[in-house]
This record gives sequence, structure tokens and C-alpha cells, in this order.
Amino acid sequence: MTDRHPLPTRPADIAELYFACWSAGDPEPLRPLLTPDVTFDGVLGSTRGPDEFLEGLRGMFAATTSNDVLLRLASETDVMTWSELRIADKAPMQVVNWTHVDGGRIAAVRVTFDPSPLGAGGTGPGASTAGE
Repeated sequence: MTDRHPLPTRPADIAELYFACWSAGDPEPLRPLLTPDVTFDGVLGSTRGPDEFLEGLRGMFAATTSNDVLLRLASETDVMTWSELRIADKAPMQVVNWTHVDGGRIAAVRVTFDPSPLGAGGTGPGASTAGE
């Protein structure tokens, strides 16, 4: 982002950028939008802090074949995004991503889905990564 394109501050716009970064396979544009103590907790793992968060996203983005947003609901501080995630030749998974925004920055992401299509109990692609 540049001065011509300021960073988003509304939670819905931040979530839109999050998923645009996923489509592009590059989480780095999210760095200035992360609080210093950003957390991620999901079925396959947890991260703490911006570096771990972005590293987790890199791994998940690389493993993703597609992640199609089906619905997004937003309030003043939270966004729920329902998407259909595909990883390699595995069956599609319905995923809910809950992003909490504090002061225009991502403070926490929580993700839930059924990992059984991965054949994983926490050890499949993206284990210990952010942003499933």
C-alpha cells in the first residue's frame, strides 16, 4: 500500500484485504495491519505475534488451491468470513474465520472447520499455521 492507497481501517475492508492477500499468495501486505500481540488460534495450530502469524499464513497460502468467500458479516470490531477452502486434491472444507480488529489493526483470528478431509488430527498441511 502507498499514500495513494491508504491501509484499510474498517474491519470489513481489512478482512477483504486478508482474503485478497490469500488469493495472491502473499501475506506481507498485512504486516502493518497486525497488532504487536496478534494471535491466531485454529484447528491445526496457534501463533503469537506478527512474525509467527505471517509465517503461518505463508504456509497455509502455499498449500491452498482455492479459498472462495461465500459470506462475510461485519460489525465495528469483528468480521466473520465463511469460505470454501480447497487444498490439493482434498475435498473442499467449509471454514469460518473470525477476525477481531482493535484500533484498525488485526488483534486476533480464530478459525474453525472440520479437518477430516485432510486426513489430519492436527498434522496435515498448514499444521501450526495461521489463517486456515
